[in-house]
Amino acid sequence: MLPAVASSIAGSQDTIVARSTAPGRSAIAVIRVSGRAAFDLAGKLITPWPIEPRRATLCRILDEHGCTIDHGVVTVFACPDSFTGEDIVEVSTHGGNYVSVRLISGFVSVGAREAQPGEFTRRAVLNGKMDITQAEAINDLIDARSGAMHRAAVGQMDGGLRRRIEELRSRLLSLAAMIAYDIDFPEEDDGPVSRERISGEVNDVVAALDLLLATVPAGELIREGAIVVIAGEPNVGKSALFNALLGQSRAIVTDIPGTTRDAIEGFVESRNWPVRLVDTAGFRTTADTIERLGIEVSEAYLKRAHVVLACGDSHQSIQRTLHVLAGKIESETICVRTKTDLIMGTETEKSEKEARYIEVSAETGTGLASLLDMIDQVLSDSVGSAVAETPVLTRQRHVQAIQQARGELVMFSRLWREEQLPAPVAAVHLQTAIGMLEGLIGAVSTDDVLDRVFSSFCVGK
Repeated sequence: MLPAVASSIAGSQDTIVARSTAPGRSAIAVIRVSGRAAFDLAGKLITPWPIEPRRATLCRILDEHGCTIDHGVVTVFACPDSFTGEDIVEVSTHGGNYVSVRLISGFVSVGAREAQPGEFTRRAVLNGKMDITQAEAINDLIDARSGAMHRAAVGQMDGGLRRRIEELRSRLLSLAAMIAYDIDFPEEDDGPVSRERISGEVNDVVAALDLLLATVPAGELIREGAIVVIAGEPNVGKSALFNALLGQSRAIVTDIPGTTRDAIEGFVESRNWPVRLVDTAGFRTTADTIERLGIEVSEAYLKRAHVVLACGDSHQSIQRTLHVLAGKIESETICVRTKTDLIMGTETEKSEKEARYIEVSAETGTGLASLLDMIDQVLSDSVGSAVAETPVLTRQRHVQAIQQARGELVMFSRLWREEQLPAPVAAVHLQTAIGMLEGLIGAVSTDDVLDRVFSSFCVGK
């Protein structure tokens, strides 16, 4: 792993303390302390002390006045074999807020300070225990709402993106060294370096960066969720379908047209993708101001949709919905025949069955699993697989760094091929591209980048 560049952040040498579990009533609360003085401070509040590293020990927990506040399990991790790379003390007390506050107050009284959001993980990065992309993956893992986000976070936490970037960076460093050697010693060995060879190597790296950038649409869906809009006329069973897919009653279902006055959003997961399911107001001409506003909100969702479910309880109803949708959407459409439990015989047409068409019943559950599978397939066809060997880019910071590195390499390739500038000047673009990749994984870093990365972390992580 590439070592992180040391940060000048104020207080980076302090011993910090924070609660690492969520506040509130619980069975256990974990208080974490990290820093050079962690063991010395713990010795003032924990007995017996010292205790054996990496062995959970039942101890008496004291406040700064020596009064017992709890009995808890204490585990210590000695530098550098810890999460942060520093001495760490973790105290598992009984849950609730009072004991935790008293213990944190005790550590602050004897010399620690309360940690800032993400400061433990930030120290792990600064001490070379992980790179920035792995730290971001930890936050993504905590925030994951779907299997797709979980898989992407685990892959990145295991260093998938870091290894790919390190590989490309290494190739570019070799090219830069080759060019520098040729400039300094043009008559040595086999003579000048072939321009075709350099151009070929750079083009290969550009192609590898393009593969990473090709995962951006999938990454956006993984992080934000695919917007799947349920559209159709009033009273065709849109809200019932919405509730059935969610497995709970979120939308009001009645026989009165215009019941749904606003777009209602819920979360469901298909096989590979997180889905933001949206129930919308039925399409119809109305003088009701509130209902009209609801229809306008529905139309706004339709413009952003990744998939639209054109619903109807008859062939004619679906066709009218498709007619209304024409020109309003750019997304893929699935025709959904609702209320199939009420259909007598077979009323569908072959032309529909040859397209993306499915019959469902919110009442009996018929077709719901197949509908989710169809949505999943449409999304995969649109943006590619969410389970690919290539690491998926899920953060804008990664996308920008790779785009900028690619741009520098394209500029270098053109100047190198056309010999418009001397080699040392053209190579500046190569060095800039290397710098962008190094900044992405934290081989070089600045406090403003670290501040942006860790600003969304919770305290205690």
